Amino acid sequence: MRNPFRLPSSCSPSTAFFFLFASLFTLRTSSKTQHYLERGSSLFVEDASTVISSADNSFACGFHEVGRNAYAFGIWFANSRTRTIVWMANRDKPVNGHGSRASLRGDGAMVLTDIDGSIVWETNTSSTNVQRAVLLNSGNLVLMDSNGKILWQSFDFPTDTLLPSQRFTKSKKLISSSQRGDYASGYFSFYFDNDNVLRLIYDGPEISSLYWPNPDWTVFQNGRTNYNSSRIAVLDDTGRFLSSDQLQFSASDMGFGIKRRLTMDYDGNLRLYSLNNLTGLWVVTWEALAQPCIVHGLCGRYGVCVYDKVPKCSCPAGYERTDPRDWNQGCKPSFKHSCSREVKFVELVHTDFYGFDLNYSTSISFEACRELCLGDCRCEAFSYRLTGARLCFTKSALFNGYHSPAFPGSIYLRLPATVEKTSAHTIFNATDLICNSRDAEIVQNYTSMYLLSGKRVKWVYLYSFAAAIGAIEIFILLVGWLLFGRQGLPDTIEDGYRAIISQFRRFSYSELKSATGNFREELGKGGSGAVYRGVLSDERVVAVKRLGDAFQGEEEFWAEVSIIGKINHMNLVRMWGFCSQGRHRLLVYEYIENRSLDRHLFSKQFLGWKERFKVAVGTAKALAYLHHECLEWVIHCDVKPENILLDGDYEPKVADFGLAKLAQRGGAGSEFTRIRGTKGYMAPEWALNLPITAKVDVYSYGVVILEMVRGIRLSNWVWDNAEEQEAELTRFVRMVKRKIQSGEEWLEDAVDPRLEGQFNKKQAAMVVSTGLLCIEEDRNKRPAMASVVQLLMESENEQ
Repeated sequence: MRNPFRLPSSCSPSTAFFFLFASLFTLRTSSKTQHYLERGSSLFVEDASTVISSADNSFACGFHEVGRNAYAFGIWFANSRTRTIVWMANRDKPVNGHGSRASLRGDGAMVLTDIDGSIVWETNTSSTNVQRAVLLNSGNLVLMDSNGKILWQSFDFPTDTLLPSQRFTKSKKLISSSQRGDYASGYFSFYFDNDNVLRLIYDGPEISSLYWPNPDWTVFQNGRTNYNSSRIAVLDDTGRFLSSDQLQFSASDMGFGIKRRLTMDYDGNLRLYSLNNLTGLWVVTWEALAQPCIVHGLCGRYGVCVYDKVPKCSCPAGYERTDPRDWNQGCKPSFKHSCSREVKFVELVHTDFYGFDLNYSTSISFEACRELCLGDCRCEAFSYRLTGARLCFTKSALFNGYHSPAFPGSIYLRLPATVEKTSAHTIFNATDLICNSRDAEIVQNYTSMYLLSGKRVKWVYLYSFAAAIGAIEIFILLVGWLLFGRQGLPDTIEDGYRAIISQFRRFSYSELKSATGNFREELGKGGSGAVYRGVLSDERVVAVKRLGDAFQGEEEFWAEVSIIGKINHMNLVRMWGFCSQGRHRLLVYEYIENRSLDRHLFSKQFLGWKERFKVAVGTAKALAYLHHECLEWVIHCDVKPENILLDGDYEPKVADFGLAKLAQRGGAGSEFTRIRGTKGYMAPEWALNLPITAKVDVYSYGVVILEMVRGIRLSNWVWDNAEEQEAELTRFVRMVKRKIQSGEEWLEDAVDPRLEGQFNKKQAAMVVSTGLLCIEEDRNKRPAMASVVQLLMESENEQ
């Protein structure tokens, strides 16, 4: 442990006297810190300061208080600000704070005894030649014989944490704690499954449910393999995790000399942490799930998880919390289930409960799906998805509830008609919504009430609103029928509700043709289609993208675009509407006056450094929002200067996000085949046919910010020695790395000479180093966009 009485290099006489006195006290207590425990010796719970310390003082082993007069015998990091436990012998059986001891007995077994002498825990080393217990610098507590041979080690019995060099095999599990601040075993586990694949599972008192990797995908779609006879994984000293099932990931601060731990956290997420030696705090450098609400069992039976910076649990209409202190207990109905057909169905949009499907039907209408649930006494709800297949799932139980704007459907709760209006309540507060999506709708004579801004809506206003919506809907349906016939209308009434009250609208082809003057003024053209300037009837100036033939399927297109239309971030181009009529597919965006970044970066009228750095930060925030905060499966797939637009204040707005999703709906897993980005900005995994993840955007972003520093197209090809072609990016990276390694000044040569030295050196160095991280060939070495934002923000205020 760190010595609190270490004498500073300079101090006053009075201070020196204090430290002299303190040193006498230290001499008296130093014997309490020892590097091993001899055979026949004990550690006593009454003196918790007596510990076994590793030789480098980075780990300590002893008694740790886990409750009132309750202790566990464990190992912890000695240099973190708060004691971070990495292993416990008796996490579920704490011992008394008096009379308990950990002993290395004469028969070679290490035992933990309670106040009454009963054995709570012991090693299987009795009748062996164990001579001492030693805590290694790796954090491994070992029992050795006189020759140094290890006869038992704590590394073979992990609790919730894996340390570097600790082998993880088929017989081991990482089991989470039950809740924050509690060390008892919880319900989440990281382990090798029977098919040799590493997985995360919720194993609760009522259900067991796998949730990572994606249970809806095959092993190979998840980038794993089960064609391996062994089950072994390890976290090495550089921060890289390697497994026999081909799971690989790395810490974003990969390198030697950093203390790390891989922990199965209480919230069901597996995270890799790195210790900041200056602050003593832990930093997350990798995590299995960017969207915490994907974790199954997080909110218990009937509970629904909503993500708003942190995951939050809530009970749906007609249900209330079972235990206000423990969300593991979930919610309970405020009514009795019955087989009566006198029921109400309450819709929770963009919400689903995973699993427990009674019936699965495709190409079925909403009304038929509703009847399936009504006709089955076991049905507690049904899920209906607005995809091309029109999927219907009836549910026998409601577990693993989550709300996400990316979910293309709704869950419809079956409630008795006798449920009082006052007993139904909102599932989400309107200010807690993700992507500004709506929290609930009233359809099919539903009579639930919802909370807005913490105040109950009065029924007179609710009925008035419903009546107004109904009148508008009838008007639009009538006009649409008269003008266009049935071809351009949504297939179901609920589609009408969505179109009316969403923040974007559906345009007719003739309307957009007129607005653009028959597509006269072309603003730009890309792989997905051309963009035209237009002016709507309300005098709004818009950009209309005319999509190519790859974007087919009217109902499918409508379902996807309705999701994308709800995405809202200051650094993303706002979508105002769309057209899906016959063979025409068009998207209507806000018009951005300064056009795209490439026009201001690779031309004579170039941006200054201040504007370039603003663009780098804003673009990173936009991508981080898509990857982490809103819809973690929205991958841009074509990040380049042409898709970064600049407003009047040169604030960046990323365009064309979601086009890959629109074109590839219904494809196999996450492997996109039609849209493959732009040459020069494409990550290597495109060519290797690897599953496409958010790391392809990280790579493209890295190329873009390096281009912003250099001021030229690094994606271009150049001749090297008039013999071989190579990418300008390769030449630039080689130059920078060579000069850094040789200790030469490199920054001036890396930055756009047109700036004539007028740039912030700390910011420029940070952008270059971040860009180099982003374009690592191994995608596991690339940082997440959230980490990129954090890196750039640290230097944003540098002068």
